[in-house]
Amino acid sequence: MTIRTCSATLILALSCSLPGAPAASSMLAVMVRAYRESPTPARRTAVTAYLASHPEDAALGNLAFGIAAYEQQNWSDAIAALKPLPGKLPKIADYAAYYLAAARVEVEDYSGIAASLEPTHRNSPLGGKARLLEARALKAGAPADAVRLLRDHYTELPQPEGDVTLADCYQAANDLPHAAEFYQRVYYQYLTGAAATRSASALIALKDAMGAAYPEPSTVQLLRRADRLLDAKEYVDAKREYQNVAVRAEGLERDQARVRSAAADYLSGKTAIAWPALSALQVADSEAAAERLYYLAECARKRNDDGDLASAIQQLAARHRQSPWRLKALMSAANRYLLVNRPEDYVPLYRAVYEDFPTSPQAALCHWKVTFNAYQHDLPGAGALLREHMKLFSTHSTCGAALYFFARLLERNGDTPGARTSYQRLAAVYENHYYAMLARSRVKTLSAGGTSPEIAQFVADLRFPTPSPVSTDATAATTQRIERSRLLRSAGLADLADAELRYGSRTDGQAALLAMEIADSADAPHQAMRVMKGMAPEYLGLPVPAAPRKFWELLFPLPYRSDLVRNAHERELDPFLLAGLIRQESEFNPDAVSRAKAYGLTQVRPSTGRLYARQAGVQRFTTNVLVQPAANLKIGSQILRSMLDKQGGSVEQTLASYNAGPNRVVEWLTWNTYREPAEFVESIPFTETRDYVQAVMRNAEMYRRLYEGGAR
Repeated sequence: MTIRTCSATLILALSCSLPGAPAASSMLAVMVRAYRESPTPARRTAVTAYLASHPEDAALGNLAFGIAAYEQQNWSDAIAALKPLPGKLPKIADYAAYYLAAARVEVEDYSGIAASLEPTHRNSPLGGKARLLEARALKAGAPADAVRLLRDHYTELPQPEGDVTLADCYQAANDLPHAAEFYQRVYYQYLTGAAATRSASALIALKDAMGAAYPEPSTVQLLRRADRLLDAKEYVDAKREYQNVAVRAEGLERDQARVRSAAADYLSGKTAIAWPALSALQVADSEAAAERLYYLAECARKRNDDGDLASAIQQLAARHRQSPWRLKALMSAANRYLLVNRPEDYVPLYRAVYEDFPTSPQAALCHWKVTFNAYQHDLPGAGALLREHMKLFSTHSTCGAALYFFARLLERNGDTPGARTSYQRLAAVYENHYYAMLARSRVKTLSAGGTSPEIAQFVADLRFPTPSPVSTDATAATTQRIERSRLLRSAGLADLADAELRYGSRTDGQAALLAMEIADSADAPHQAMRVMKGMAPEYLGLPVPAAPRKFWELLFPLPYRSDLVRNAHERELDPFLLAGLIRQESEFNPDAVSRAKAYGLTQVRPSTGRLYARQAGVQRFTTNVLVQPAANLKIGSQILRSMLDKQGGSVEQTLASYNAGPNRVVEWLTWNTYREPAEFVESIPFTETRDYVQAVMRNAEMYRRLYEGGAR
């Protein structure tokens, strides 16, 4: 036996003997995955040896080998592995067909490519990419046909690859003006990537070849590219592009370029340069003028000049009342005053948003800020504003809070039946939300009996969002997607399996079931959770019985359970609260690192961890300790216990401190006299922190409902 064969046999034997090793049916997936990650000769030989003893997996093995060879740009090996497969894998024939055709196109073997790609035309995730292959095969001999093919299937093409391939085909057909048009589409829309690089090079060559006939890009395109640079925070390059546009353009585009050139300075932190430039700039009375006033308002905000800020906003109201730049200025100024607790300044600005821009996405939140301020300070009309908010914005996320505080107001006014009816409606509609949790608690304190017909009718008439239950009965399309994905996964092609399911969720499948299929195959709970959040985003609107338990366990996993519960009990913490905090902080990813350099499950900064490590029983502290789940749980739970003690046992204040820092919480507590914790939470001016507190408490409640009995 050769050394190489011996090594491969040893790898296979060790893999099969490991504790928890996969069964033979999934062993191929494990070995292929390892080979794709690191295609060493030993790993390839191990896969070959496995296939020799499992001939029933030969077709899947060849598919995996062929795709791996293609990824390594080994076209001949890819063709050799994939060529025998047509007909052997009928359920995933499109994958074999696509990669075989792709390898053949790379070696310029174009014969019969269109016919061989026919399996990809039947609702395949590879359909659009296959059209690009067909076009590349046609381009050499019939470029006009290639152009026609891409035009006929333009909406299917992945972009920007579709446009750059179309440009290539136009160029091959000697239609240089159209080639330039499509290269320009890519270049002026995309800053990075292979397609953008190819387009940039092609445009230089076309400009030389066409001379005076070269179609210069429009000022709109030039402006768009500068905008992309600005969005990418490439401020120096953006300013240079805007200055170039200003020289070439006329009218609105010229004025916009001049305004945005100064805006680039403001956005890069050079307010002292941007402010005088914008002040001196003369532009026509257009959207560019509104944009100029917006940036003047932003400069004034940055300079803490309330007078100039008010002047810019007043000018926008007088001259550009319906401009989106006025909307942006109103929101920015209102939020500034909200952060420093100046309701006399932010209330009129928020009111102007929802009165003058009633259909804008910001209208609901602005109406809520005005409404809650009225409720919190017992202003006349608070009840009417709460009713109005629920009528106008019943599908917005703020409606749950409005219904809760409406019920609290009814309680204070002595309408116990109306309050109970409102709480019950809230708990039924927003079952998994923070305010529903509070509503269920309030109902328990209210006396039974009595009715309030008018309130009952009012809340019954509200039209709340109603997510569909998660059916456990898979449709034929969903079943087919799952079967195809499992074949791909069993061949070690997990990335293609996931892509198959994601495509199905966008086209013909049941998104929740397909998400569960991906999540159940994930390597770690945090990866599964992200899949579920992304593919089933309305999960919080579902009653728990409306989805299978597996659905909820993937969304609310409880790994490291024994360590978590033990540390919580040792520090007299609610284990469900600790689990809820970890879910929000790191999604149970032990290797998570935040932008602020906080580490691990409970997201602890090294400096903080060092202070608490000894108290937590961690004797030798280094930053690496924080990515060890057992140690992180000790330190994080000790920090939470300490913060809870400092906040007098208030969970809401503790969570706000954990997210935003204790000094901010001290300041926020001086702003008002809060009648209950929910008022403090709703008053938190940082959206991130307010949402964080509500989410952790909601998470804790969800964990309690799912795991109570086994975690204590």
